[in-house]
Amino acid sequence: MNRRFATAPLALAALMALAACGSQEGNSSAPIGQVEGKAAPAGTTWAERVVVTPEGGMLMGNPDAPIKIVEFASNTCSHCAQFAADSHEALERDYVNSGKVSFEFRNFVMNPIDISVALLARCSGPEAFFPLTHQFFANQAQMIQQVQSAGDGAYQSAMSAPPEQRFQRIAEMAGLIEFAMQRGVPEDKARQCLADTKTVEALAAGVERDTAQYNITGTPTLIMNGTKLDNVTTWPQLQEQLKNAGA
Repeated sequence: MNRRFATAPLALAALMALAACGSQEGNSSAPIGQVEGKAAPAGTTWAERVVVTPEGGMLMGNPDAPIKIVEFASNTCSHCAQFAADSHEALERDYVNSGKVSFEFRNFVMNPIDISVALLARCSGPEAFFPLTHQFFANQAQMIQQVQSAGDGAYQSAMSAPPEQRFQRIAEMAGLIEFAMQRGVPEDKARQCLADTKTVEALAAGVERDTAQYNITGTPTLIMNGTKLDNVTTWPQLQEQLKNAGA
């Protein structure tokens, strides 16, 4: 298990400082013409089709889409929450459902709250991942406030618990178990997911791998067809890139 994310007894202030959000000005690229879409299987939309990728992300849409977007995001990053709020309806309706664009979300876990949210968002399978993730983003300020209100002693105690109990304790502090239960995740299942140390290890390993591959220094970070979109951190900026790519 990567100790930087899972075991280090960070103070609360340091914990929240880890979720570095990007806030750079956007760039642009020249239009390159239109790309072709593809109809979803009968009776479905592409936005309803979500699969786990080999890298551990959640991919929505046509797996053969000519334009492939990957977002690296932290659930405690305010810019990521704003990006999710601004983008998800239009992204799904206008781009993913056209079959021209696929969207992969990778949890870029920066602290134990991020890990707890990522575990719970995966708890009901790929099809529930995006709705749960959007709701966790909408609840971001409240969950952070609850952890801060619990105090540094409670946080340190949670982080000193055995690995299979650690993220249950963090989730209890943040009100995440009750939050997930209200959205259809049974308590026993939520606690089982929070005790999944194998997934914790995979999440931490993914952060190290993707940081090295893409030189990620903040979130959200966006990738289009394997190329990092420097200085693109907002929905209007990404939408411009999508239009210029022919979506």
